[in-house]
Amino acid sequence: MFIDTHVHLNAEQYNEDLQDVIDRALEAGVNRMVVIGFDQKTIKRAIELAEEYEFIYAVVGWHPVDAIDCTDEDLQWIEELASHPKVVAIGETGLDYHWDKSPKEIQQQVFRKQIQLAQRVNLPLVIHNRDATEDVMRILQEEQAEKTGGVMHCFGGSVETAKTCIDMNFMISLGGPVTFKNAKKPKEVATEIPLEWLMIETDAPYLAPHPHRGKRNEPSLVPLVAEEIARLKGVSIEEVAQATTENAKRFYKIPV
Repeated sequence: MFIDTHVHLNAEQYNEDLQDVIDRALEAGVNRMVVIGFDQKTIKRAIELAEEYEFIYAVVGWHPVDAIDCTDEDLQWIEELASHPKVVAIGETGLDYHWDKSPKEIQQQVFRKQIQLAQRVNLPLVIHNRDATEDVMRILQEEQAEKTGGVMHCFGGSVETAKTCIDMNFMISLGGPVTFKNAKKPKEVATEIPLEWLMIETDAPYLAPHPHRGKRNEPSLVPLVAEEIARLKGVSIEEVAQATTENAKRFYKIPV
């Protein structure tokens, strides 16, 4: 059994064949999926999917790329949604310095507000970090994010950074990039970080694992991530599946 801990089934890429995508996931042993909402449209759809399917859960938050569009009313709405029985975390939030739509100062402000929100509603955080590790880590520490803990989604940093995250009560989630031949850091993290701190994800429809790289990703491919972690650690895929599933259930407080 596998849990895809970060997937965007609410993306337009699935408008034509969503049920087929879900059916393939279930056939592949992926029997829990966590759908991430990150703006008004995708949050609404994530909630709809969580209400429609017993095995789908929702995360609600505001993406750093679109931080400039985030209003106090949006954050109040997210805080209200946090009490929904199928909402299991706040995010994805964080910082993204690759794209320049939202100024860094506004991204940081919205990030801090969501950390504080998560603390008020006592839910963990799902963190997005692109080209902003130093500021992400500093803000998490300054805002005492260890109070709720969280997960570093699709982690691409160093083993040292991963260990610092773990010290702050944050899980490390690996996705398709760990299967890429040139992905040195994710492979080192998969090798060095203990299984009890790892979760697996697709980030579908993005970042499809090898040999599907460049194509649309989907939850049925998350076993390929587990397979590569098992290879790197020298353990069975069953051991990785069991550990990452238990980790995800505990982290998201998902029933058996």
